[in-house]
Amino acid sequence: MADKSEKITIRVSAETAQRLKMRADAERTTVTALLTEAAERDPRLELAAARFRELMKSSLVDEFAAAFPDEEPDGNRREDRAA
Repeated sequence: MADKSEKITIRVSAETAQRLKMRADAERTTVTALLTEAAERDPRLELAAARFRELMKSSLVDEFAAAFPDEEPDGNRREDRAA
């Protein structure tokens, strides 16, 4: 069974949109597939995810939660997330 997808909207210039459509046609694929592939191979996405995972393990999470108790989204403690 395929993963659910989420719809997002981006804005690009008319020239960029035309180039994306031409490339998708040439590669017999869709603009969505081109953009998804480009996003998934962008190393900045993994770097951001890795930094987030490290932050979640640090004491900064508890410090933030203590400083801003109303901003804690789900009330989980750092120990609960470390698993």
